[in-house]
Amino acid sequence: MADYASKDIRNVVALGHGGTGKTTLLDQMLFKAGAVTRAGSVAEKNSIFDFEDEEKERQSSISMAIAFCDWKGRHLNLIDAPGYMDFTGSALCALKAADTALIAIGAPNGIQLNTRKMMGYARDNGAARVILVSKMNGDNIVDYDALIAKIQEIFGAQCLPVNLPIGVGPVFKGVVNVLQPPAQMPAGVEGDPAAAASALMDKVVETDEKLMERFLNDEKLSPEEIAGALRKAIAQGTLIPILHVAGNDGIGVQELMDFLAEYTPSPVDMPPAKGADPKSKQEVVIATDPAQPFVARVFRTVTDPFVGKLSYFRILRGSLALDNHVVNVRTERNERVAQMFRPFAKENKPATKGIPGDILAVSKMEDIQIGDALCDPHHILTLPAITFPTPMASLAIGPKTRGDEQKISGSVQKLADEDPTFKVHRDQQTGELIVTGMSQLHLDVMLHRLEKRFGVGVTTKPPRIPYKETVTANSEANYRHKKQSGGRGQFGEVWFKMEPLPRGTGFEFVDAVVGGSIPNQFIPAVEKGVRETLPHGVLAGYPVEDVRVILHFGKYHDVDSSEAAFKLAASMCFHEAFLKAKPVLLEPVVKIEISVPSQFMGDISGDLNSRRGRIIGMDSEGDTQIVRATVPMSEVMNYSTELRSMTGGTGGYSMEFSHYDVVPGRAAEAVIAKAKREKEEAAAAK
Repeated sequence: MADYASKDIRNVVALGHGGTGKTTLLDQMLFKAGAVTRAGSVAEKNSIFDFEDEEKERQSSISMAIAFCDWKGRHLNLIDAPGYMDFTGSALCALKAADTALIAIGAPNGIQLNTRKMMGYARDNGAARVILVSKMNGDNIVDYDALIAKIQEIFGAQCLPVNLPIGVGPVFKGVVNVLQPPAQMPAGVEGDPAAAASALMDKVVETDEKLMERFLNDEKLSPEEIAGALRKAIAQGTLIPILHVAGNDGIGVQELMDFLAEYTPSPVDMPPAKGADPKSKQEVVIATDPAQPFVARVFRTVTDPFVGKLSYFRILRGSLALDNHVVNVRTERNERVAQMFRPFAKENKPATKGIPGDILAVSKMEDIQIGDALCDPHHILTLPAITFPTPMASLAIGPKTRGDEQKISGSVQKLADEDPTFKVHRDQQTGELIVTGMSQLHLDVMLHRLEKRFGVGVTTKPPRIPYKETVTANSEANYRHKKQSGGRGQFGEVWFKMEPLPRGTGFEFVDAVVGGSIPNQFIPAVEKGVRETLPHGVLAGYPVEDVRVILHFGKYHDVDSSEAAFKLAASMCFHEAFLKAKPVLLEPVVKIEISVPSQFMGDISGDLNSRRGRIIGMDSEGDTQIVRATVPMSEVMNYSTELRSMTGGTGGYSMEFSHYDVVPGRAAEAVIAKAKREKEEAAAAK
């Protein structure tokens, strides 16, 4: 491969809703550029990008994949990101490596939910955006003019075609540049070429006042001036070009590659990244300069049980060569670059050097995480953290095979290191090992990967809802523990007052004993007896909180009293006082934000009401409605699957914990009855 400079690099990520043909298109691009000898195909399960077994089975991307090619003097790094919201984390990571986001919209289906999401993510990450209307040769094509109008309505008037299709559906046979002279326009061109050319030129000349003035005065602009202004408008985001392809037939692919090579920004054309000096906390502009000290951002990690860990990074500044040393800013570890690769899907190519804009991978650096900054050891900078959506679909997992208990936690954590939207933790309340992802599909894929890659099979079940118990009234109780069975006996008597505390306060123990009715040496035992009872609850075995216990009286025996006797008396007295104080169950309540097309609003509102939800606000973005509500966590444990069913896969949501609230009577009775039944079954099994 010939040498190139940063100005020749084009880092492009393909985004959009699943099923829009992104992967097939990228396979065609590699073939057109001669990087592979035959075009891969998702349908034929030989795609360069979808190389994992599960991707072949599903015929859908579930992981980010990267490959490169050279085209007309440009070095194109092509990143294929999964198209479904279940795997949003990969797309967000990919955007940290790319300068241009190629947003695919399938002509048969039009704008879908993830189209909007990915357009927003690309905008928020400062990427230049190019809209690609794909599958132009498909059956049941939507009305072309209506599709362009809808794109402009939702994403803005800056979305303009730079080429037009010659025919649509089965008669789609090519594309033509909108700036082509009218006399050279072929027959069958869709849309209004003259109007498209005029709109594009108006937008392009806006980038330069002098150019606009000359254009308005009907002066002829040179092709070089138009091209320069077009490049500038795309880099600034004031123009979002629209192009058309049929990736499976290769129609329009060469024109797309020409456009990417000529008009999309290089790393030099984009605003420089920003970091901070870790000592002074002052902001530092990271210029795209190979001569300055090295800085790179890690955007992907993969752990293979045979190869080890591969860490993928984008160079922001400086150069890197084999045997150089870099510092991981987070860990402060100094590492030698022993092996380096240029990612090419499954087959990485050896590399010896890298420059600003390059996407590379290193092996055998174990303690690296997504988002880490790698720097020259003498010039350390921190980088802003990458923000990811909060995953909310959870499963409790356990080992399928005896002896895998120790192996399971470490293996699941390695998968969590690769995917920031896949979390694992041990629930301190229930003791369960919980995995959390973006959806049930996301969890299924990750657990399949766990078994395939690490040989660890797991059992799954819904996690226990972390209910809590508390009281709503004052009460008093006393309990005497007395036992005589020959020899020294057991004696301890305690008197409690119990009071509710404000929500979220926790637990408070008050020693109000006067007159020595309980000797001081036994007071800690009384408190310990109560505190050891709290985690196991009284009503249904859930932790108790927001309760004050006041020890105000008791009795003891000079010989038979002991710490153990007072601990037991305290535990039993707590139970009695708790049951007298109008106890209730508390349940976690979450805030939920749901995005759905307008036609599903009635279904969503009714469904939320049936789940004891409370709508707290609504907004609209185009024809998308955004509903904000609070709803008990127990009612939305499988919401990803249910929302997909209600909306045909067009709805999305996010959740976060809000507060605890009292469980209504009938619902509480059901929880308590279930807890009692489980306790009896466990006792019978012993």
